[in-house]
Amino acid sequence: NMDPSLVDGQSIEELFESKQGITYKYLLSLYIHSTIDFNILPGYIDFSVTSVSLDTSLTRNITLKAPLVSSPMDTVTEAEMAIAMALHGGIGIVHANFPSKEDQAKEVNKVKRYKQGFITHPQCITADSTVADLMEIKAKKGFTGTPVTQTGKYGSKLLGLITSRDVDFLPQSRWASTKIGEVMVPRDRLIIGEESLTLKDAYDILENEKKGKLPIINGNDELVSLIARTDLKKAREFPYASYDSMGQLRVGAAVSTREAAKESIKLLAEAGVDVIVIDSSNGSSKYQVDLVRWIKENYPKGPDVICGNVVTKQQAKLLIDSGADGLRIGMGSGSICITQEVMAVGRAQGTAVYEVASYARTRNVPVLADGGIRDVGYITKALSLGANAVMMGGLLAGTNEAPGEYFWGANGVRLKKYRGMGSIDAMEAHTSSQDRYFTASDEQVKVAQGVTATMLDRGSIHKFVPYLVRGIQHGLQDIGVHSIKELQEGAQKGSVRFEKRSPNAQLEGGVHSLHSVTSTHHLTTALTMGNP
Repeated sequence: NMDPSLVDGQSIEELFESKQGITYKYLLSLYIHSTIDFNILPGYIDFSVTSVSLDTSLTRNITLKAPLVSSPMDTVTEAEMAIAMALHGGIGIVHANFPSKEDQAKEVNKVKRYKQGFITHPQCITADSTVADLMEIKAKKGFTGTPVTQTGKYGSKLLGLITSRDVDFLPQSRWASTKIGEVMVPRDRLIIGEESLTLKDAYDILENEKKGKLPIINGNDELVSLIARTDLKKAREFPYASYDSMGQLRVGAAVSTREAAKESIKLLAEAGVDVIVIDSSNGSSKYQVDLVRWIKENYPKGPDVICGNVVTKQQAKLLIDSGADGLRIGMGSGSICITQEVMAVGRAQGTAVYEVASYARTRNVPVLADGGIRDVGYITKALSLGANAVMMGGLLAGTNEAPGEYFWGANGVRLKKYRGMGSIDAMEAHTSSQDRYFTASDEQVKVAQGVTATMLDRGSIHKFVPYLVRGIQHGLQDIGVHSIKELQEGAQKGSVRFEKRSPNAQLEGGVHSLHSVTSTHHLTTALTMGNP
């Protein structure tokens, strides 16, 4: 109902009508002084920041509470990162650069077991096993609360339950001679759940009965799953965690477009992976089309498939027509990616997200903005252009949960290694990196499309991601919208307004004209990513 004479800025269509490549914000340097980016104009606030919803779609069938995805890079996402991302409402995509396909599937399995919910494949033990065997399980798996079954496997008759409290005061000298059946809590003394029990009902029983474990049995008294009390505590600490229908954390995994990927997909599906990301620098290839069709034919009930990478509507149509449940947008926009520079192929990320998202929306297919995310504002901009979520590599690479060890650099700064999957370093280490860039393993000359770098220590994901989440909520509040859906609908209708910024306007919008600066979280992030 605004007076037309007071309408300010530009609509999203007007922002991109020049057909000039636009991104979130360019690094101003000594050599580049004419780059244009954009900002979003403020709206009316009559609601609290905590009421802003960040619910979004990752794929046709998977929703998230936070629009945040960690990239499938070997210096970014393994089980620890994926667990942390899922606990905070996002999801992690486990990389494919492991020594074996089985190793990748094991990482996925670690995530699925962490927030165990209904643990559908619980570790079991027989009554004739010894306490020494139990301690071996503890050393390998990290827990002692173990169901005792007739065969030592789930799916057989439940005989009892053994926990650490049952053996705490047993001398180590007696471990090898003491049978589990002598110290376990027998079946008739256990609180048991029926197979039809819901996750909430199971948690209620644990809460009311003050028990640590709740075995779930079928009509034949056979163990089919297990619930752990520790999950109650995790649920309280992480109320927005990404769970599947069985109460397990969601996780994705990357595969290449090669024939060998089919065996990886089989193992990942068995491990319970929620989404497969077909990892390729250019998604519009015969190899990817054939693979996504194969997955849909052989796994019609899931996992979902995210295809990419793409930067044009034509690429998007090809992959959606082939069965993609989601798309990954970006080519050469990551901080360690040099595809645009070396190959002269790619697209400015802002334009790529806007164009692909506008088409994918007509097909009801969610999209991921992958690359170029340097801080909170970049996430808000990507969402405003139509992205359902953002994929982050460099922004997360320096955290505790990223693979690799910290080391001390010059001036006493704490660093972690971060490398592009198209770097010579990564391609020489793993064939999956070569596959991503269509490079044969026996090629004598390899052309790098990425670099190897270092990232400053960012601390824990458990502090950094909540900062990102609250920052996005503040951004949407300033725009005057209550949710990502409302943001995107407003952009499409023209009620959310945009404005291009000149290089000087960009300088004005950052830290400037100061004698000295006390570093803040935001500024530390900016400096880490290379802002002048």
